Amino acid sequence: MRGFRWNTWYTFVFIVLLTVSAVWVDIPGDRLDPFGWKQHVFVHQGLDLQGGLQVVMQAKPAPGQSVTSGTMQGTLTTIKRRVNGLGVSEPLVQTRGSNQIVVELPGVNNPENAVKVLQQTALLEIIDPQGQALAPGTVVTTNLGGPENVNGQATPGATPGATPGATPAATPAAGTPGTTPASTGPTYQTIVTGADLKDAFPTTDNIGQLVVGFTLKASAADKFYQFTSTHLQQPMSIVIDKTVISSPTIQGAIRDQGQISGVPATQVNDLALQLKSGALSVPLEVVQSQVVGPTLGQDSIDKSIIAGIAGLTVVGLFMILFYRLPGVMSVFALFIYTAVVFALFQLIPVTLTLAGIAGFILSIGMAVDANVLIFARLKEELRMGHPVRRAVDAGFDHAWPSIRDSNISTMITSAILFWFGRYTGASIIQGFALTLFVGVSVSMFTAITVTRTFLRLLLSQTWIHNHWWFGVEATSMPAPGVREATGD
Repeated sequence: MRGFRWNTWYTFVFIVLLTVSAVWVDIPGDRLDPFGWKQHVFVHQGLDLQGGLQVVMQAKPAPGQSVTSGTMQGTLTTIKRRVNGLGVSEPLVQTRGSNQIVVELPGVNNPENAVKVLQQTALLEIIDPQGQALAPGTVVTTNLGGPENVNGQATPGATPGATPGATPAATPAAGTPGTTPASTGPTYQTIVTGADLKDAFPTTDNIGQLVVGFTLKASAADKFYQFTSTHLQQPMSIVIDKTVISSPTIQGAIRDQGQISGVPATQVNDLALQLKSGALSVPLEVVQSQVVGPTLGQDSIDKSIIAGIAGLTVVGLFMILFYRLPGVMSVFALFIYTAVVFALFQLIPVTLTLAGIAGFILSIGMAVDANVLIFARLKEELRMGHPVRRAVDAGFDHAWPSIRDSNISTMITSAILFWFGRYTGASIIQGFALTLFVGVSVSMFTAITVTRTFLRLLLSQTWIHNHWWFGVEATSMPAPGVREATGD
C-alpha cells in the first residue's frame, strides 16, 4: 500500500509541474519571463485569422518542356527561399496536384509586390556580346535558350539595370510585363548564370547609390576572371530573363565579386532576393489570388472563444450533475488538458486556423467522452456491490481498451486527413487534422492518468466511500448476499 501511495504522489507531483509549466507557456507576453525563454513562443495564427494573401500558381512550361515531380520540387524550393526572404511569419508553401503551388502569406502588407517577387523567373546571365554593346531592352538568345525558355510565350519588358563591378552604359527604365518579340539575332555565349552566384545582397557603390552586390562560387570565379582578363576595354552584357539590362565596358579583371548597378532603389531588395533564391525551374502563372482581411479573422477568433467557453461550461455542468465527484475531477482534468494542448500548439508550433480551432474544441469533447466511458463502468461496478477502490480501478481498466481503440482510430483518420490536405494544398484540412491529432493524443493521458490520480488520492478519505459521491443511490445497491452470490 505504501508503494501505491508513493507512486500516486509522484504522478500527482508530475501533473502539477506539467500544469504549471503549461499555464506559464500559455500566459501571453513577457510576464513571468525574466530570462526571455518565451521570446519565440506565441500563438501562430493562420491566414484566415490574421489576414494575408493566398496565391495559387500553375506551372506553364515552354514548348517541349515537361513538368516532372523533380521540376516541381525544384520550383517549390526556390519559392520557399523567396518567401523566407520576404520576412513573412508562418508562411505556407506546398504543391497541389502535379503542377500547382499554393502559397499562403499571413500578415503580408504588399500583396502585389509579393506576387511579383514569387512569380518572376529572374534568370540572370552575363554574356559575351561579341564585341558590341547591346542596347538595354534587347531580347537575346544564348546558348542556354531564348525567350521561349523563360515563360513560354512572352518575355517581360525592360528590367532594372545591372553592372558587375563596372559602370553601366545606360540605366533602363523599369518596365512592365508585356509581349516582346522573340530574338532573331545571333546566339550569344553565356559566361556565368544566376546558378553560379554564391550570394546576392543589397549594398552601395563608391558614390553611395543602392546596388545589388554578388559573390560567385569558386568554380565560376575562375571562369569569370579568365573572361574579364582577356576582354579588357570590351563590353559584356547583363541579361535577366533574356532581356539585356546593360552592357558595361570591362575596366579590369573581375574574379569572384561584383555589383549589379542601375537598379531602381525600390527594386534592389526584390532583385537581390530573386537572384539569391535562384531562377524558377519552370515559369509560373497566377491562377488564383485572394486577399483575406484581418477583421474577418478577429471576428472568427472572438466567436470561437465564446463557443469554446460555452461548450466547456455545458459539458462541465453535465459531468458534475450526472457523475458528481468523478465529474468534478474530470473538469479539473479538462482544464489541465486544455492548458497542456494549447501550450503544445505554441511549442511545436501549430499554425492555428479557424478549422484548427474547431478540431481543438472537438478533441475536448473526445476527452470528455473517455471520462464518460470510465465513469459509466465505475457506476456499474458500484451497483454490483464492489468496494469503491476496486470500482475505481475496474472502471479505468475495463474502459481503457475502448478508449484506446477509438482514439487510435481518430488519430489514424487525422493522419490521413493531414496527408490529403497537404496533397491538395488545403491548409484548412491540415489545420483541423493536426489540432485534432494533438488533442486526442493528450486526451488519452488526461483521461486515464490525471483523473485516475485525483480519485486515488481521495480514496484515503472515509467520506468518499459513500456511493452517493459517485452518482449511485442507495436504492440501486444490491440486496445483502448478492455480492457473495456474484463470487466477489
